[in-house]
Amino acid sequence: MSWQETYEIWKNEPTLEPALKQALVALADDSKALEDAFYAPMEFGTAGMRGIMGPGINRMNDYTVRQATEGLARLMDTLDPATKQRGVAISFDSRYHSEDFAHEAARVLGAHNIPSFVFDDLRPTPELSFAVRHLKAYAGIMITASHNPKQYNGYKIYGADGGQMPPKEADQIIGYVRQVTDLFGIKVAAETDLRQSQLLRIIGEDVDEVYLEEIKSVTINRELVEKVGRQMSLVYTPLHGTGKMIGSQALRQAGFNQFKLVPEQAVIDPEFPTVDFPNPEFPQAFDLAIALGKKTGADLLVATDPDADRLGTAVRLPNGDYQLLNGNQIASLMLDYILRANQAAGTLPANAVAIKSIVSTELATKIAEHYGVKMLNVLTGFKYIGEKIHQYEQDHSQTYMFGFEESYGSLVKPFVRDKDAIQGVLLLAEIAAYYREQGKTLYDGVQDLFKTYGYYAEQTTSETFTGVAGVEEMQTLMKRFREEQPADFAGSQVVAVEDFSTQTETKANGETVAITLPKANVLKYHLADHTWIAIRPSGTEPKIKFYVGTVGDNEAHAQEKLAAYAQALKDFAQA
Repeated sequence: MSWQETYEIWKNEPTLEPALKQALVALADDSKALEDAFYAPMEFGTAGMRGIMGPGINRMNDYTVRQATEGLARLMDTLDPATKQRGVAISFDSRYHSEDFAHEAARVLGAHNIPSFVFDDLRPTPELSFAVRHLKAYAGIMITASHNPKQYNGYKIYGADGGQMPPKEADQIIGYVRQVTDLFGIKVAAETDLRQSQLLRIIGEDVDEVYLEEIKSVTINRELVEKVGRQMSLVYTPLHGTGKMIGSQALRQAGFNQFKLVPEQAVIDPEFPTVDFPNPEFPQAFDLAIALGKKTGADLLVATDPDADRLGTAVRLPNGDYQLLNGNQIASLMLDYILRANQAAGTLPANAVAIKSIVSTELATKIAEHYGVKMLNVLTGFKYIGEKIHQYEQDHSQTYMFGFEESYGSLVKPFVRDKDAIQGVLLLAEIAAYYREQGKTLYDGVQDLFKTYGYYAEQTTSETFTGVAGVEEMQTLMKRFREEQPADFAGSQVVAVEDFSTQTETKANGETVAITLPKANVLKYHLADHTWIAIRPSGTEPKIKFYVGTVGDNEAHAQEKLAAYAQALKDFAQA
């Protein structure tokens, strides 16, 4: 069916919601926008589906949410009755329509006689992951677009272990979703009926209390926090999102009482009025926190994105200004502190393991090796870290210590199975207290790591490809990288190429080695000077991401190399 035919069906649908019908009328003369909204269904990527809100099969709206949930419900219909009745936990963030989408999902599940447990108000993604495990639900649904602009929303499905739905089950759900061709014919139950029959149950503080109790285990040195943490000044901004709901409670509970919320960004607001992008990776997200930090003399500034799974930080410099750390630096500080503290206490297991994505810093690998800890690399997508945690629980081959991705996401304690910025805030505050006791800041901590292990530098950039043509352009660019196979970047020879789509590593002499990780549309080049370069289409957005990681003799040298390799990569991509 052409996009024009699909558009006509929507335009003439008598049950179409008035707001969506009005939006369609407004787009009537914009054929490009209509084509983008109707040319193809929304895709599930590494973290579910995510897109602009509005009418169309390629947009986030009640009907695409129902379609995705219908796929999950049909999969659950194939389960034995006891497993099916474990139900689905559902949470949502502060975006427009998030609460509506959460309840629409519950109505679809209810029509299949599947119980749902819906939070009474917005809650962070990590708490949803925890709730699935705590309630022993079969699955979870999180309505969020994470750090995307206000026009976006998204839908993540979680498995019974609290991790994002693994590839096998996700593929099954997608298969069922694609069977749903009549989005307007999906059955939904009346919410009043579901409440009366207990097929829809509201949850809230009962889950908060248990989550906060588990959060206590994140603190490693309670004596340090008691001694230094209570005096330490820090600033926290939830960027208008869910972190406000539980992040403040977690900080107070741990003993960090001298924190200030950025008042303008503590307001729950789907407009995200103080930032263009509610993303703690971006310096602008810290403008208000920096102003408050200078006013209060804060040791540390922390920010969580709207669904509180990503953590950013800015640390105080000797001159009183603040400098942002990137996701790799934050994670390296955390890993070093966790391993050092456990080694000092004699609690570091002989089979300890840390886990990172293949596009994250090698500084963390050096840190792990120093403590005799194995570093495992997995594909991008926190579900792969969650899968490994689950495996180690079953076979006891390794003891999980820490996991992270370069994109500002980490997990300290595995009672959650996704990125958890609430845990991250607590651990980072404790690390700041550790350095404060020594008369240092977290900035000094990063410099200490560089002096010990080498001056590592990384950069992630992306190029957006929109619309029908964008999909083809992305495919063409990835194809060209594979077919032309650059022999060097900025004069440094490519000594090996990992192509995760064919699961092979090809060395410069032509020798090939099998890659044991799952198939993925990712290329990674290893250069003669230990620099690496990776190219990966995003799993949730129409983007290709470009990564560069290098190491230098000093910080200036590392940054100089990074700039040269980033430019060489850009030149090849645009040639």
